[in-house]
Amino acid sequence: MSVVMGTAGHIDHGKTTLIQALTGIDCDRLAEEKRRGITIELGFAELALPNGRSLSVVDVPGHEKFVRTMVAGATGVDFVLLVVAADEGVMPQTREHMEICSLLGIRSGVVALTKIDAVDAEMLALAEEDIASFLKATVLESAPVIPVSARTGQGLDILRQTLVDIEASLSPVRSQDLFRLPVDRVFTLHGSGTVVTGTLIAGSVNVGDTVELYPSGRKSKVRALQSHGEATSTAFAGRRTAMNIPNLAVEDISRGDVVSFPDTLFPSTRWIIELTCLPSSPRPLRRRAEFHFHHGTREMQARLYFADRDKLQPGESCLCEVRFTEPAPAVFGDRCVIRSFSPLRTVAGGIVLNPCEVDMRRRCRDFAERCRQLVELASGLSSPETLEERVSTQLICTKDAAAGISFERLRVLTNLDSNTLSKTLLALSNRRQVSCFDKTQRLYIADSLLTPLITACETAMSAFHKRNSALQGIKRSELLSSWGKDLPPKLAFFVIEKMLKQGLLAAKHELLHLPGHVVTFSTRDAPLSDAMITIYQRAGLTPPTVNEVLEKLGANKKEAAAIFAALRASGQLVCVSEDIWYAPEHLKTIQTAVEHWFTTHDALDIPEIKAVTGLSRKYMVPLLEFFDAQKLTMRLGNTRILRK
Repeated sequence: MSVVMGTAGHIDHGKTTLIQALTGIDCDRLAEEKRRGITIELGFAELALPNGRSLSVVDVPGHEKFVRTMVAGATGVDFVLLVVAADEGVMPQTREHMEICSLLGIRSGVVALTKIDAVDAEMLALAEEDIASFLKATVLESAPVIPVSARTGQGLDILRQTLVDIEASLSPVRSQDLFRLPVDRVFTLHGSGTVVTGTLIAGSVNVGDTVELYPSGRKSKVRALQSHGEATSTAFAGRRTAMNIPNLAVEDISRGDVVSFPDTLFPSTRWIIELTCLPSSPRPLRRRAEFHFHHGTREMQARLYFADRDKLQPGESCLCEVRFTEPAPAVFGDRCVIRSFSPLRTVAGGIVLNPCEVDMRRRCRDFAERCRQLVELASGLSSPETLEERVSTQLICTKDAAAGISFERLRVLTNLDSNTLSKTLLALSNRRQVSCFDKTQRLYIADSLLTPLITACETAMSAFHKRNSALQGIKRSELLSSWGKDLPPKLAFFVIEKMLKQGLLAAKHELLHLPGHVVTFSTRDAPLSDAMITIYQRAGLTPPTVNEVLEKLGANKKEAAAIFAALRASGQLVCVSEDIWYAPEHLKTIQTAVEHWFTTHDALDIPEIKAVTGLSRKYMVPLLEFFDAQKLTMRLGNTRILRK
């Protein structure tokens, strides 16, 4: 995996000149840069090391007006080459660039003390003291300081060997399958079409792959790839990459857009970050204030909403909700930089904890407590236990978590590769902390969020029984369309099945009911129910039709319908057809006779069953159709055979 080195330092301290001396490549490619003698845009080069390996180099502008460009270039950088001129020492942009590198999580680097050919020994010693003092309490406090001259070549071999040692010591942690390319340049190449470039910060991409541009959602196929000017069929994380996507126009793409695979990123207008205000900030950060927000290669305007305070003092950290006017994509653990409008300077930075929207008002305390434990894990290797904590926290706290979260969204919320995430989810599932309720779409829900859904279902069932005490229960479809109407259908079905397995629901025939439910009739309906049962018990094998029963009892069809349904659900009557009902003991007599017939015969027709039972066609046809439906018999032409 390639290692990326980025430059940093004040304007005119020799960053571009030093890179040219090391690589032979002039990163100032624009005519205006050559005319003005300063770097305006990002420059890129490949640095061949003495041991045969190489570094990807990003050269950034040093002028204070181009800090936004510097931040864009620092995205994906693994270590920094801090350039300080011996004739000027530490300057304002030296300090701001170092602060930005720290906020972006860059923890390694080397200091090149340039232009040593322009100063005497005393001046050089003063510059070294100035740098040593500046580096105290920074991430580069123990970094080597190499005096060099790009003009004479003095010290360049020592610097190259130092870069070899740094490259060998780094093992960049990058997601292997969540491909992301933040765009820092877009242009048209004659005969090829639109080309975007950037540092590939995660995953890999192949020629022929379909890719999506975020946040716009435009799609294209990769026609060609280049890495440091050489054509390649596959581009890997850590490499400078140029991608030819011909069917998109230049005006459709901007610096800050992200190229990834379709449906793998989820742009949002609200992120949750752990925000740190720099000790050097001239004033506290105010809640709801607007700032320049830098993430990847993108600059946006954003408002900051603190979870537990109105002001964030210099040097303090807190949980913060960032709100944008347009959706933007990010991944857990990404770094961001915040700059104030006036004065225009870097004042804070943060780590993205949740880029998919969080209901912070509803879960603020619990979410804050759990997310603060994840900050240390956001950019480093983690144990299985801490990875499980990361996954379970996101499953609980993300917006719409109660409706389930897809595997693809969980990759964004955890920044874990697919294999690691699958193993972590399996471990949580084995401990009954997570459930996959839709295996096709790979949708997951925390088991703790199932509890209120189960409670709501029990409440709905209890209310149903109270309203319909004479009914055994409710059809599954009716329960799904009432209690489960606001849930994803497969989640509602999953909850019902879970309740059945746990004994919180019971099923009789096709009806669901609470385990303790007992069918009871009202004072007015009880006599009618008893009378119906008596009629069918006395009728034997030739019961009256429904209309005949209603006429005999003086009941109307509407009021009797609920009683018939309750008696059917309780098993006290059996519905053979819409008009023919039986007492269960009489129906059993007929069924026994049919089964006995098949002990000596292979088939049965209507005349034969009439001879066996003595029943007329009025009863025989509905009974045979009923036995077919019950899978006792099967019709073949005009006869029935016994199902094996």
